[in-house]
Amino acid sequence: MPVRDTEVLQPWSVRAINLPEHADNVVHTDAGARAAGFPRALVAGVTVYAYLSHVPSAGWGAAWVDNGTATVRFRSPVFEDDLVHCVPVPDPSGTHTYIIEARVDDEVRATLGVSKGAVPPGAHRGELLDPMVVSFGSELAGYGRRAGDDLALFAHGGVHPAVWPVLGNRVTMASLVDGPWIHVRSNITHLGPVSPGDTALIETTVIDRFDSRAGERAVLDARVSVEGIPVCAIEHESIIRLAG
Repeated sequence: MPVRDTEVLQPWSVRAINLPEHADNVVHTDAGARAAGFPRALVAGVTVYAYLSHVPSAGWGAAWVDNGTATVRFRSPVFEDDLVHCVPVPDPSGTHTYIIEARVDDEVRATLGVSKGAVPPGAHRGELLDPMVVSFGSELAGYGRRAGDDLALFAHGGVHPAVWPVLGNRVTMASLVDGPWIHVRSNITHLGPVSPGDTALIETTVIDRFDSRAGERAVLDARVSVEGIPVCAIEHESIIRLAG
């Protein structure tokens, strides 16, 4: 069960943008999005996650950033220049403490369930991918700031929690995709603090592959450690090949 908290999380709004690096996936460009049947460029899921994660980061600070859980699901696209309202509501199911809704024109486009307190998930069997080493340099650590989250907690060198789905995407792109693809959901378990300049090892297992109406999907179990100490576990699902 999630750790309950009497502190009320506050809503936050932001104008959605795409960062230059996302043009590598053509659905994040106007031309590529239209070719895939969308009206204009889709904003990267990790950027939407960065906006949603502002709310628990602002309200709970390091208590959530260093030791909390997050379950993000993308219902429908957020498009570039949309005004996104990130609105916290108590989770009626009790699974999480809050559900943060990403609302555009009163439509919920994505949700983020959040709680304080985290337990390391169990191991999974599957297809092992090559390990990846990454450094939390200024570009990666400052992802949220570059996307538009100016929260003071991250303005002076803190590592934004958006790095975790970014790492899930990096593994996906390095090992599983060769064309347009879409990040669908992530379950993220924060297990310890990280600092700018840290170097992390990502060890990943493909725990499921299946077909859907939208295309072929893959689910990754990525474990991130710094100097042998676990700092995050990421279950990351994507449509790795779009149908049609």
